[in-house]
Amino acid sequence: MSATRMVAKGGVAKKKKDSISIELKKKIIEKHEVGGLRVRDIAKLYGRPSSTISTILKKKEEIKKLDVAKGITVITKKRPKLLENVEKLLLVWINKKQSKGDTVSEGITCAKAKALYMDLVRKTPGASSENQAFKASRGWFENFKKRTGIHGVVRSEEAASNNTAAAQTSVSEFQTFITSEGFIPQQVFNCNETGLFWKRMPKRTYITTEEKSLPGHKPMKDRLTLLLCANASGDNKMKPLLVYHSENPQVFKRFKVQRKQLSVMWRANSKAWVTRQFFTEWINEVFGPSVKKYLHEKNLPLKALLVLDNAPAHPPGLEDDLLEEFQFIKVKFLPPNTTPILQPMNQQVIGNFKKLYTKALFQKCVEVTEYTSLTLREFWKVHFNILNCINLIDKAWDGVTVRTLNTAWQKLWPECVPHRDFEGFRPEPVEATEQLVDEIVSLGHTLGLEMDGADVEELVEEHSQELTTDELLELHKEQQQKVVEELSSGEVEEHPKTKTEASVIR
Repeated sequence: MSATRMVAKGGVAKKKKDSISIELKKKIIEKHEVGGLRVRDIAKLYGRPSSTISTILKKKEEIKKLDVAKGITVITKKRPKLLENVEKLLLVWINKKQSKGDTVSEGITCAKAKALYMDLVRKTPGASSENQAFKASRGWFENFKKRTGIHGVVRSEEAASNNTAAAQTSVSEFQTFITSEGFIPQQVFNCNETGLFWKRMPKRTYITTEEKSLPGHKPMKDRLTLLLCANASGDNKMKPLLVYHSENPQVFKRFKVQRKQLSVMWRANSKAWVTRQFFTEWINEVFGPSVKKYLHEKNLPLKALLVLDNAPAHPPGLEDDLLEEFQFIKVKFLPPNTTPILQPMNQQVIGNFKKLYTKALFQKCVEVTEYTSLTLREFWKVHFNILNCINLIDKAWDGVTVRTLNTAWQKLWPECVPHRDFEGFRPEPVEATEQLVDEIVSLGHTLGLEMDGADVEELVEEHSQELTTDELLELHKEQQQKVVEELSSGEVEEHPKTKTEASVIR
């Protein structure tokens, strides 16, 4: 039976009613008022009954006043404005999570809703303490689903089971593809983006020698995004893409830095996010030339595979954007909901890199305090800049070993990871990671910092934290502006009955 039909009493098939999003209703009103289209023409355009269009137009003044997230279909009366705002941001968050291939379960969504609500209470002047009683209960979630049209929610344990099954299938399919295409580990690459709070110390950091705490960080200003990439054999690391919030920082001007000579490909936008444009430029200006040169030097066939997740910055038609000289590169996307399990860069590579960055940062601090008259606090507040950070990134990325990069493919492509070690290829057991953490703690103690291994692990996790409430607010604002621009340009959806922006939570 079709998913759009259901069986009523007596076995008669009854068509399920389609909900119309507030966004689409506004488009309909715009077509009537600005475009001058008649009711029957709009009905034909959007595939809806004329009576439905007429009803929408009768309520146009009420609908035009609504400020909701993309995908909302139902507005419940007498609901707190604060809760409405939570649901707007929650839809943006769900969309971002799913676009990265992350699983979003009912439990995860409810927890995020409650966190957003509490954050907005703190940010809203005059918000009553009663607002803090919001529990993000199952009842609320069921109503949220009805209002937004999201469905197919699974429990956390079901999600884990489904993802594991999907991952197992993906591994088998990937192996078949690799064999049929004849790729070897030197020719297969993976890349992934990660956030880095380049000027963040552990939360409990206290300078005992100075009896002071380090200055607090500024989340939006002190965060950058890195794209890291290497091949499955682990012997070819790419020049990272770095996206910062400033195109030309003061320190660049002061030292007359030539961005093309940096150890990273430098790009900038207000949110320090990797965009499709930046990613495509990196592919053609860094990845393509580097891979081509590497394959020639190794006397290997001119063919390569780039494995990607479904992040928004990775366009589905990426192969069409490759320059002619790089058409030898093939692109393969990991299935949604499997990237946390299978993506090589997620398997300790990025975590190892961030620990190495923290170690390099502490070593730099030790050098400054030992060989200059600066105190740690003075260096941190005034002298530690983004140029220092780039040098530390280069040192940390160089420190990620061949073994770490190769074993990261164990889950996706186990055949490419040697079972026996050979000369010059030493294993890195768990103890190596523990030793790295101990070295960071030791350096911290040298600097007079109160910290332990748990602080280091927490810091690495914080580097990977998701979008803040302020960033979600900014994203929602951008989406609303995009809708306005689409209406102004007269764009019409080709498939008006498609799923909501939040899509299906699986």
